[in-house]
Amino acid sequence: MSTPPPAVTSLVHALLGRGETVAAAESLTGGAVASALVEVPGVSAVLRGAVVAYATDLKHALLGVDADLLAREGAVHADVATQMADGVRVRLGATWGLATTGVAGPDPQDGRPPGRVFVAVTGPDGSFVERLDLPGDREQVRAGSVDAVLALLRRALEASVQPTA
Repeated sequence: MSTPPPAVTSLVHALLGRGETVAAAESLTGGAVASALVEVPGVSAVLRGAVVAYATDLKHALLGVDADLLAREGAVHADVATQMADGVRVRLGATWGLATTGVAGPDPQDGRPPGRVFVAVTGPDGSFVERLDLPGDREQVRAGSVDAVLALLRRALEASVQPTA
């Protein structure tokens, strides 16, 4: 156990203050997004859960990603990330859905180079997706992906209209 970074604590507190929840769909991060969130005391009020769908077929079976999209583009694609985020949001009943999909390396996957990652956030005001080309080894790419999806959630929250009581 470690002390969570202040940015993660702040993010959890922002969700608490808004009365909103989050769920994560993870591929290359393998549960690291959920792990980062659960370091924050009180997160149980906002974290609905997480799905680690590492295998491509599970992205369809568990998260509802379009099978034709997966067959055509592979798992490392902006639309796949967005559908993963929305699928986990709907299936776990959360306000916000997060997703990570990409190539941690060391080898390319589906013609995508190591470090190519897509992170996505879906919520009440729509979806946000980013393509990343992260340098470094597997550990650095995975850590960068976690940081990026949480930063994207922060920006989505800032852009979102806060619900009124």
